Amino acid sequence: MDSPRWLPLESNPEVMTKFVNCLGMRPTWQFGDVYGLDPELLGMVPRPVCAVLLLFPMTDKYEAFKQEEEEKLKGERQEVSPDVYFIKQTIGNACGTIGLIHAVANNQARLEFEPDSPLQKFIEQSSKMSSEEKAAFLEKDESIRVTHESSAQEGQTEAPSLDEKVNLHFIAFVNVGGQLYELDGRKPFPIVHGKTSEDNFLEDAAKVCKVFMARDPQELRFTIIALSKDSY
Repeated sequence: MDSPRWLPLESNPEVMTKFVNCLGMRPTWQFGDVYGLDPELLGMVPRPVCAVLLLFPMTDKYEAFKQEEEEKLKGERQEVSPDVYFIKQTIGNACGTIGLIHAVANNQARLEFEPDSPLQKFIEQSSKMSSEEKAAFLEKDESIRVTHESSAQEGQTEAPSLDEKVNLHFIAFVNVGGQLYELDGRKPFPIVHGKTSEDNFLEDAAKVCKVFMARDPQELRFTIIALSKDSY
């Protein structure tokens, strides 16, 4: 059976904030653009920041790197905290929603939810599942799918058709237990990028984003979005 496909979500912080608010996350934290990775531009981002989303092009260079990284890490066995919430992506074009789930699920203690939040309910019910089981559970979740579809049609650019090939991909960076994690539903496991702290999290995530950009210096299709406490 073919995997389900959703319309891609636009890399628009307002659309993302509305998306999670519609699913019952209170607007005490909001998504906003990160306009650059230089210290002065990072300094403009409201703090604290609890998650960073990176949208990047899936080029041949990136795919080759991804394959190498996977082989290397399979042999090394990373220390991944059991507290990390990680979900595989089995739905086509759902990487934006997977990124939002990764951002929210790994910061539940800091974020606030309405009593009947469908997003919090999904995260709590799936928290003990494997990454593959979480993916299957998401495929059956109507409230998230419907909210994704309406959000995908709300952006400033026209949403591509379901069949159109999209070669841009969202991943999330989070701080769990003082470690910086890269969460990508196309990868078999979380990637550990070393120590971080609440104060340095944005700068540490920015360093990893710079590596993605340096790998494809001709590419301009990078977008960085932060989940911050203060409103933009």
